[in-house]
Amino acid sequence: MKVLVVDDEKPALDELAYLLGRDPRVTSVVKAGSAAEALRVLQEEHVDAVFSDIHMPGLSGLELAKVLGRFSEAPPVVFVTAHDEHAVDAFELQVVDYVLKPVHEDRLSEAVRRIGSAGTDTTPEDDSIAVELGGVTRFVKRADVRYVEAQGDYVRLHTPSGNHLLRVPLTTLEEQWREAGFVRIHRSHLVSLSHVAEVRMDGGRCSVVVDGEELPVSRRHTKALRDVLVRRARP
Repeated sequence: MKVLVVDDEKPALDELAYLLGRDPRVTSVVKAGSAAEALRVLQEEHVDAVFSDIHMPGLSGLELAKVLGRFSEAPPVVFVTAHDEHAVDAFELQVVDYVLKPVHEDRLSEAVRRIGSAGTDTTPEDDSIAVELGGVTRFVKRADVRYVEAQGDYVRLHTPSGNHLLRVPLTTLEEQWREAGFVRIHRSHLVSLSHVAEVRMDGGRCSVVVDGEELPVSRRHTKALRDVLVRRARP
């Protein structure tokens, strides 16, 4: 693949270009010293991916990713940064990966692998979510999320490995994850249909069991949930 590397600090730019050039899957590396220069490059030539710093004078890496998102054929973006506080913003922009400096070759190799997967595997359940815990950014597979619980302007993702707080409204995830099999069952809960083990009815009240946890289903969502479960059960 041909990649574009963007960083306003020349030593960091040269090092990243060097490391990417060592990867056998990368056939060509183009360098840009700013986001504006990167856009000029993209007007003249096609690249398969963009590796960009975030904190840059003028147009930031986040703003660059937003511009690229408007392209008819947007190249996948990987953020390479010394700052971990933008992981949630990166998730919202649907970047492929978020690599922290100092960059290690094996971690960069994983980012290249994810770019290749993004181009060949479009299964929604394989998407990764960037979450932060104790100052460390980790990536959680959406397929591992059993259900989502609203907590104000945040949501809590419930997975077998633990719970993770994410700064995004539940309504946003409801829209973005609908095609991946997540449905709203309550004003506070979004569940993965593939992990619903039981549907219980008691005195007209409905609940579902997900990963051993019983969750209430509001009256307004009961019929829609039963209909979608019946459709999924039909051969």
